[in-house]
Order: sequence, then C-alpha cells, then structure tokens
Amino acid sequence: MSRRVSLTDRARRQLDDAAEWWSKNRSAEQAERWADLFTQAILDLGESAQRQPRARESKSLPIELRELLFGLGKKPSHRALFAIRPDQVVVYAIRHVSQSDVGIDDL
Repeated sequence: MSRRVSLTDRARRQLDDAAEWWSKNRSAEQAERWADLFTQAILDLGESAQRQPRARESKSLPIELRELLFGLGKKPSHRALFAIRPDQVVVYAIRHVSQSDVGIDDL
C-alpha cells in the first residue's frame, strides 16, 4: 500500500542540521550525498513503512513509533522515527544513533 510521506517541521530541521554538521565536519560532497540518499530512503517509506521495526521508544509512548536506520557506511548513523497512519507516514524526528531516546515532547 502506498502512503504519502510527510516530515514535521522539527524533523525537517533536524535533517537539515545533521547535513550542515556533516558539511562542516566531514565534507560538503558527503553531506549532500548523505542528505539526498537519506531523503530518498525516507520517501521510500511510503511503500516500505510496515517493514521497518518498532523503535525502542514505542513501548513508552502513546503512539506506535517505528524507525528507519540509515548511514552511508556499513553501520547506520541516524534514525528516522515515524508513525504509520491510514493514508500517510509521518516522520517526527531525525536522530543520530548515539542520541538519547525521544520522549513525547520530542515529537
């Protein structure tokens, strides 16, 4: 089933902030590649959201939160945290894998 994918304003800012950090601390080319590929993976959730695992935070939140793990190398560096709705996938947060779990105030 195909669903529309949307990012909250907070998630969009987090994605932009992570790409900016990557550009300043790694390389602009890598940052652009990372942002493009991660954005495409997020958009692909419209077709694959149900195949992604529940996020560890899901058990302590009032919504079922799932996660998409993403990275350019062998290990993922970031997570897109999202919920599946009947007609859309809503991405609530983009987090580095080393960041603490999200709470309801982070969504």
